[in-house]
Amino acid sequence: MNSSSKEQVPFVVAGEKHSGGEVYAVVNPWDRSVVGKVALANESVADDAVQRTLKGFEKTRRLASYERSQALAYVSNRIKERKEEFSRLITSEVGKPIQWSRVEVDRAVLTFQIASEEAKRIEGEAIPLDLTANAKGRFGLVRRFPIGIILCIAPFNFPLNLVAHKVAPAIASGNAFIIKPPPQAPLTSLMLGEIIEASGYPKGAFSILPCTNAVAEKLVTDDRIKMLSFTGSNAVGWRLKSKAGKKKVTLELGGNAGIIVDKTASLEETVRKNVLGSFAYAGQVCIKVQRIFAHESIYDSYRVKFLDATKSLKVGNPEDADTHVGPLIDDYAAERVERWIVEATQLGAKVLIGGRRKDRVVEPTVLENVPKSANVYCKEIFGPVITLHKFNTIEEAVADVNDSSFGLQAGIFSNDYDNILYAYDNIDAGAVIVNDNPTFRIDHMPYGGIKDSGFGREGVKYAIHEMTEPKLLVMG
Repeated sequence: MNSSSKEQVPFVVAGEKHSGGEVYAVVNPWDRSVVGKVALANESVADDAVQRTLKGFEKTRRLASYERSQALAYVSNRIKERKEEFSRLITSEVGKPIQWSRVEVDRAVLTFQIASEEAKRIEGEAIPLDLTANAKGRFGLVRRFPIGIILCIAPFNFPLNLVAHKVAPAIASGNAFIIKPPPQAPLTSLMLGEIIEASGYPKGAFSILPCTNAVAEKLVTDDRIKMLSFTGSNAVGWRLKSKAGKKKVTLELGGNAGIIVDKTASLEETVRKNVLGSFAYAGQVCIKVQRIFAHESIYDSYRVKFLDATKSLKVGNPEDADTHVGPLIDDYAAERVERWIVEATQLGAKVLIGGRRKDRVVEPTVLENVPKSANVYCKEIFGPVITLHKFNTIEEAVADVNDSSFGLQAGIFSNDYDNILYAYDNIDAGAVIVNDNPTFRIDHMPYGGIKDSGFGREGVKYAIHEMTEPKLLVMG
């Protein structure tokens, strides 16, 4: 696919390209130029895609481990070869600064590589069943089996790697899949589809369907689909779960991650990491730093260093190699972030730096004295805004981090072993990251949250478990 083409890009139904019907223009958030046009699948096409993809599952479920592994290795290698093409396309579609787009592509390469390895070690077990006299001589064998079609719904902010986190384990476990790509970035998914098509994985076993939310919800309710893997906003995720019926569901939703900076933290290194964790990619990351709790004894020094570091960030054109902060994804997002900043100041918050919006670019913004009722504190900002707070004891800091309806990831910067363990034992989140931001993620680790942040885990091995069912064979 030529990502610079303005011709209509077809979608994929069970390995075959289809076009026609309604056409959707993909618009660059930075300069509002048209990146490309995609055809949208209607309800009838989506129904046909499910039927045909289900037939493809009859092939994938019988693939040997080495065949699945080889297909995944091919995808990984081809993404690596096309790194710059993918990076430029991601930047054009979603306005991600090119340096972060390149990081995302590298991560997708790793995600498929990990899946290639995990495909060869989906293990079972042998268990003794002779626990009573009438079961003498019996034993059990347990294997994991693919379940069918996985419906993969991904967000715009990581349009390659978050799709990879659904597709790679689906392939590794022998499932079929349907990708509903983000409307802001369907071209990245379609480019990935070209590679999967050439990988040797059965072409009829996957579909890529840019479509309206109404069509996507029809897919969610379709009983022929056996699992929904959704990443996106908590409001949409929980609504889709309520419609999913008896199918398995994994939700990777939002957050308003808190970090604790205690008095033993190395300030220079901590600030350097925190500023990037707060503002990189205009804060459009669900595990971005949003609430910072610094110990009162180092608070003033931390604040000065943080503000100085924030001033050094380059804001502007995402195609520039040294840009850290680009545009928000659309007008609505930029206006909402600006509105929440204004609301916080009306409630008594003080703007230490930033706070202004120009078109879709919001300046990196640091707020102090923010009441807990403000949206910038209690909701997911998904923008380049953080709030600063003091604490006295580790117990107080952990309670503040937990004062949230979300629980995705959290961070603690400390060289105090007792404080680290206390935070790990008591923070309500899917992960606690020590001496790094909650944005830290290596693609094989279990990743997911609690409370409004969802349930289930990604990370290739853990997603494979979600996408398979154990089956027992009793022998004797």
